[in-house]
Amino acid sequence: MAITTGKVRASYVNIFQQRVPENGGEAKYSLTLLIPKTDVATLNAIYAGKESAKRECTQKVFNGAVPPMCRIPLHDGDGFRPSGEAFGEECRGHMVMTASAKLQPSIVGLDMQAILNPADVYSGCYVRANINFFAYSTNGNKGIGCGLNAVQKIGDGEPLTARVSAEEAFGGINAYTGTDGAPVPPYAQPGQAYVPQQAPPAYAQGVQPYMPQQAPPVYGQQGQPYGYPPQGQQTDPITGRPLLNGGVMGIG
Repeated sequence: MAITTGKVRASYVNIFQQRVPENGGEAKYSLTLLIPKTDVATLNAIYAGKESAKRECTQKVFNGAVPPMCRIPLHDGDGFRPSGEAFGEECRGHMVMTASAKLQPSIVGLDMQAILNPADVYSGCYVRANINFFAYSTNGNKGIGCGLNAVQKIGDGEPLTARVSAEEAFGGINAYTGTDGAPVPPYAQPGQAYVPQQAPPAYAQGVQPYMPQQAPPVYGQQGQPYGYPPQGQQTDPITGRPLLNGGVMGIG
């Protein structure tokens, strides 16, 4: 049995992308509905749908007997969550119910055209939702769940999430100075591109960089270096000069 709600406020909007529940389990699309307690028509339809799901599934899901502690997806926003934590201020005066689905629900506007931009449907805007109820019995947990079939956005509202304006985010003391919040290095002069300086290479301890050795210059004949007499020539031990052929020692 599917029903369409009246005007409700959207919270915890996850209808464009699946989300894994905080207590684990399968990722699903989901939407929490804040239903005004003054919307008697919607609340009566929800109660009727819940009871119908109980009757239809008693034999198939609950083995012929509805469990005495049958969980339901509807909670009093003026009270406490199942975890014991108080509901937020936005839930005051509302009944709170979360609907979910494995497949993405249809999402349209008042013109019945599909809404594709996730930013258009946010926590705090006003919607109508088409939902259905079903019984479940999983891992010892038994109760009535709420399925989400379609969502229609019908109005904007105060966002329930903390949003900041562009002026708050990027103006005033947050204005861009061109330094990305980092100090300006002393070598970065206006109009000059920064060229990083490379540090000298580090060598392992005990290992010196390779320095190519130059061979000594070669002079004279047969590759003899300067300062040495040509190969095969005798030297005068007295004068230190080469002896010419037939020369006499001691005579230059």
